[in-house]
Amino acid sequence: MDGKEVIVIGSGFSGLAAATSLADLGYKVTVLEKNSTPGGRARSFSAEGFTFDMGPSWYWMPDVFETYFRKFGKSTADYYDLKRLDPSYTVVFGDNDFVDVPASLDALKTLFEKWEPGGASALDKFLTQAAYKYEVGINQLVYKPGRSLSEFMSLRLLLDVLRMDVFQSFHKHIRRYFSHPRIIKLMEFPILFLGALPENTPALYSLMNYADISLGTWYPMGGMHKIIEGMVQLAEEKGVTFKYNQGVQQIEVAQGVATTIVTSSTAFEADVIVASADYHHVEKQLLPPQYQSYSDTYWDTRVMAPSSLIFYLGISKRLNNLRHHNLFFDEDFGPHAREIYSNPQWPTKPLFYVSAPSVTDPSVAPDGCENLFILIPVAPGLQDTEEIREKYYNLVMDRLEKLTNQEIRSSVVYKRSYAHNDFIHDYNAFKGNAYGLANTLLQTALLKPALKSKKVKNLFYTGQLTVPGPGVPPSLISGQVVATEIAKEYRFPVTV
Repeated sequence: MDGKEVIVIGSGFSGLAAATSLADLGYKVTVLEKNSTPGGRARSFSAEGFTFDMGPSWYWMPDVFETYFRKFGKSTADYYDLKRLDPSYTVVFGDNDFVDVPASLDALKTLFEKWEPGGASALDKFLTQAAYKYEVGINQLVYKPGRSLSEFMSLRLLLDVLRMDVFQSFHKHIRRYFSHPRIIKLMEFPILFLGALPENTPALYSLMNYADISLGTWYPMGGMHKIIEGMVQLAEEKGVTFKYNQGVQQIEVAQGVATTIVTSSTAFEADVIVASADYHHVEKQLLPPQYQSYSDTYWDTRVMAPSSLIFYLGISKRLNNLRHHNLFFDEDFGPHAREIYSNPQWPTKPLFYVSAPSVTDPSVAPDGCENLFILIPVAPGLQDTEEIREKYYNLVMDRLEKLTNQEIRSSVVYKRSYAHNDFIHDYNAFKGNAYGLANTLLQTALLKPALKSKKVKNLFYTGQLTVPGPGVPPSLISGQVVATEIAKEYRFPVTV
């Protein structure tokens, strides 16, 4: 086996990053995509003159994207135009109680000081430590493949890990610096999608606050799918071949080696396979039982990040009192969080998020119209019916109309919902999850599902269920990490 033929299953961020990185090294790479367009959860669709991003809507950690493109002698600017949002987002605490979170650090410190005497200096101290965690975590730890303890055995790295509050909860950590409930809500918001309560999330993830406050919130003009378009263009420039509408039905294995990937229409042979599709689905549905690395019990005891109930709405008028990103914190976060993580059920009084990209980008909606993306984080594995979706649509719209002081529903000219059943249908998502595996202490690094199969020696995994974890930047990094591991094991002369 010379390792020159690689098949990548799935064209989300991790699959595209793996495919492009391997092609750049000289491998012949083919990407098989189940759907008709690339991007996985970051696909887009158009209807009635509106263009909707289907999944990710926050552009954080711009350095991770820039580092990726520079790896190939390119820049993000070669593929899409970024705009920094100011305010970064708005938090709605109640009737006529809107707080813009400014992009300027000085302005944010002024806001914190207004809420809590000493808040400005506390924020400086908090961010100093968070910056250290970001530097070590994002630039060192997340690029570790998590295959051996030896990766973490250098004295310097051990000291770094101890300084990063891995064994302290985010809940306790944030309260060392702040006491005002509004500040705590703002600071705990970025970990909402990591998959656990603040009490169960390592304080390491204050690095997310650094990403939010110091690195800023950005938007690629045209929509988040512009990133995918750029990554596909770069991949094709490197020689990657894309095959769409190729849902994989089976991976054939002989003597511990994957030989053939069977789709509904054809079969593909490969020397190496990279599964960027749902890890659980690949294990349990595509591999023969004797080649599955993890048991049903193992998967059933994994802590998953949330799923989402999403509404894509086209509005025939412009709306008031909405920014690009809007967090509706008019209800208590605690009960909703417990209904996601501790006692999974449809939430009683959910917090929700509204993105109105047409506030920033007129290209995503017809003239005089508004494009809305409404998301309610919910527990994975719930029963998903049209009746439930409609109930929550009306619940959220009641609050949205009341809090923004305007009538909206009569101006909805396009409406589509998306939840557990769709995540399963489109992405084979385990329990209908939206964000992958939760970032708990017991599901970190070596304790995540391995990026290489334990029983099929040429099968590798990438994406949200393996290292480094959920989110767009980690998925982008995941693809690069697995490409590096493949290059170590399947070397061959490469002409550069």
